[in-house]
Amino acid sequence: MSITAPQGFRAAGVAAGIKSAPKQDLALVVNDGPLDVAAGVFTSNRVQAAPVVWSRQAVSDGRARAVILNSGGANACTGPEGFADTHATAEHVASLLEVSAQDVLVASTGLIGERLPMPRILAGAEAALAALGAGPEADESTARGIMTTDTVPKQASATTPSGARVGGIAKGAGMLAPQLATMLVVLTTDAVVCAADARAALREATRTTFDRVDSDACMSTNDTVLLLASGASGVSPSLEELTEAVREVSADLARQLVADAEGASHDVHVQVTSATTEEAALAVAREIARSNLVKAAIYGNDPNWGRIVAAAGCVPESVAPFDPADLAVSVNGVQVSRGGGVGESRDLVDMTPRECLIEVDLGAGSACGDIWTNDLTHDYVEENSAYSS
Repeated sequence: MSITAPQGFRAAGVAAGIKSAPKQDLALVVNDGPLDVAAGVFTSNRVQAAPVVWSRQAVSDGRARAVILNSGGANACTGPEGFADTHATAEHVASLLEVSAQDVLVASTGLIGERLPMPRILAGAEAALAALGAGPEADESTARGIMTTDTVPKQASATTPSGARVGGIAKGAGMLAPQLATMLVVLTTDAVVCAADARAALREATRTTFDRVDSDACMSTNDTVLLLASGASGVSPSLEELTEAVREVSADLARQLVADAEGASHDVHVQVTSATTEEAALAVAREIARSNLVKAAIYGNDPNWGRIVAAAGCVPESVAPFDPADLAVSVNGVQVSRGGGVGESRDLVDMTPRECLIEVDLGAGSACGDIWTNDLTHDYVEENSAYSS
């Protein structure tokens, strides 16, 4: 179980006919309470989809009773009419649930620049309401209802030491970049928690999980990560307990996003150590993760450490101070570069596993940071070249 593992939640995914293929493309998650606490984190892209604008405002009071999500259309760059569509969706769900429209959050994913088929969205909301339930089947259908180029639904759950549960679903397989990713994520918990603590737990959890997924350096217009709390367990975990459980579920989902990245044949974990600050370590890790030369080499099973140190050197000294003569690079456990030069033979590196570990020691301090990415393949280019056709 995932999204309905915590008490107080029902969910469903249905085929509303938004997509041309007869697949689940709309999902509804309802918080039955007694609490209606909510928090959200959204894209920092300056171009923001109508559902992001709506939900950011709606969740600002720390409350929400439901989330309606659709795939098959992003409702981004659709002007005032697109925002009116989002508002109408929230109003319709609110009327079905007999709550305020401000307590209904909306999220969309898909192609930018096209209006949503509103009659199908509204009818789909009614179908989802009728199908609401709890358990593995409800969780699976909800997770499938938000998939676009994903090949598998993404679900996770965890329990705090005090017994409160956290569950979650996610979608995302491309345009994964910091300030979230091209992702929709709904997290639920039955913990008794106030809005301020829900916001704090979510922001800290996303900082070290979703914000460290960087598939292709492309930031989405629709990134949305929501946390809903029902309080139905009666358990009041500490903020530290709750944050760790939310982080655990977020980390699991973020890792699943990387594993399902479009066309990828390697999941790449870039770890940078001995940096002056965490920010410096992350800057170097991100530069390496975003290097098309590094990513292409990994696709070719080539532990080309020269491309890795070259990418590290692209980070300004003011951001990440280090002496190039102190650099050391290991790929899958073999130190192929040390002292800024040649290390062990690259022939010793086994590049056949799906997971590739790149470790970079800057020799400049004690801070560290890491980024997950993937390789650059022919399939990625083919899939993204044909996405809107």
